[in-house]
Amino acid sequence: MAAKPKLHYPKGRGKMESIRWLLAAAGVEFDEQFIEKKEDLEKIRNDGSLLFQQVPMVEIDGMKMVQTRAILSYIAAKYNLYGKDLKERAWIDMYVEGTTDLMGMIMSLPLQTAETKDKHLALIIERATTRYFPVYEKAFKTHGQDYLVGNKLSWADIQLLEAILMAEECKADILSAFPQLQAFKGRISNVPTIKKFLQPGSKRKPRPDEKYIAEMRKIFNF
Repeated sequence: MAAKPKLHYPKGRGKMESIRWLLAAAGVEFDEQFIEKKEDLEKIRNDGSLLFQQVPMVEIDGMKMVQTRAILSYIAAKYNLYGKDLKERAWIDMYVEGTTDLMGMIMSLPLQTAETKDKHLALIIERATTRYFPVYEKAFKTHGQDYLVGNKLSWADIQLLEAILMAEECKADILSAFPQLQAFKGRISNVPTIKKFLQPGSKRKPRPDEKYIAEMRKIFNF
């Protein structure tokens, strides 16, 4: 039996959370080796595990994979979540890049100062509702299918749901003007593997709090 993927990252969301989501949606069990202090990070840097000295790092299929996008692409392709041809893969890539941009803005919110946090939150809400969510709303309205690409669950759907839930943590009714996305959220949340990941006790990580941010600053020196 092949070894479970092993994820190396602090015990929080960050760039690893989308990897957790994708593995969970694919029904793949995984182990986690948490980086809890600066010395844990230095150890895997010094033993040559990190190609570019950065995490996330995932041990899978005999590889020590780094770079979030490379890891996600590999998992999506391995578990048939990356479309049936190059054209579908291109659409999945475009949709994923959009949600990645939005999620990056949301992930940086806890790092804002007291002076900039409200302005940054307002920018997230503005971008989500005028730049990103309208694209996905239009896609579903145009093709009338349950999934973004090829009428089949893909990486794009999984990451869109993750982005929606993150955006709702910023503004609970952020989907109020997007009925197609509301319906999409309900459908994808009930995919059995995803529904399981959304239950308490799963390996999904909570919204970062001040304690977690302080721990990250110590580990990564920022």
